[in-house]
Amino acid sequence: MEEFILRLRDKFTKEMLWLYILKLLKDRPMYAYEIRNKLKKRFGFEPATVSSYVVLYRLEEGGYVTSEWHESEAGRPSRKYYRLTEKGEKLLEKGIETIENVLNMLKS
Repeated sequence: MEEFILRLRDKFTKEMLWLYILKLLKDRPMYAYEIRNKLKKRFGFEPATVSSYVVLYRLEEGGYVTSEWHESEAGRPSRKYYRLTEKGEKLLEKGIETIENVLNMLKS
């Protein structure tokens, strides 16, 4: 039984990483490393670094997030901040609605 639960958790995290990222960006703009840290702290999992960047790139390419560089203080490197777009907010809502529908079907 544990194998099935582990696979389910894996599907709900790695394969739906975009949903978690959009949820975090709904709160406020963040840079990629910060997003990874918040995923671990808030949702209890840490995706591979490359995975986070790939998902952010795809979200930006699809118009679900935008990004802009912010200059850092005291000689620190600039950071690329990601912000949720209106299109991204609609995708987040639709994703949550889809999960709720599946849960309702499983519970009935």
